[in-house]
Amino acid sequence: MEIQLYQSLFSDIKQKIEKAQLKAVLSVNAEMILLYWDIGNTIALQQQSKGWSAGVIPQLSADIKTAFPTLKGYSERNLGYMLRFAKEYAEESILQQLVAKLPWGHNILLIEKIKDQNIRLWYAQKCIENNWSRDVLDIQIKSDLYNRQGKLINNFKATLPDAQSDLAIQTFNPTCIKFLIKP
Repeated sequence: MEIQLYQSLFSDIKQKIEKAQLKAVLSVNAEMILLYWDIGNTIALQQQSKGWSAGVIPQLSADIKTAFPTLKGYSERNLGYMLRFAKEYAEESILQQLVAKLPWGHNILLIEKIKDQNIRLWYAQKCIENNWSRDVLDIQIKSDLYNRQGKLINNFKATLPDAQSDLAIQTFNPTCIKFLIKP
């Protein structure tokens, strides 16, 4: 009996630790996304007010690498993405509500592949709802999930749990099947 009580205690504590770890990772990710937006916004404002060109980015990247030699993520390319990210999401409120919940790679993929911000935000919401990896997000974009929604007649939503019904709808959609079995 004591072993069972201990196992229950251990299981409970283990779940609490894992939950706290996940919350910490999500919090760190959100702060990083907000920092990237802030850096991009700062560059954009300086370019606008001082007339600086994109030439400031290589110098800024080199100076950041010198000041923080062990820090990653501040290459010229990534600083360019930060600038574009800030321009794409001019309203900081969008970031806090949705975009900061996604990893940086997801955000870059969305910006590169989808021009319409409303459609981009729709995909961002679906990523969060369905816990999509970047590869799954890419497949959903390529298969045009946004325009395919609601075109398959089925009872999946009524008979399956949400995650399974979404997967079933996406799996049995003719557009998706054609995309997946292209020669």
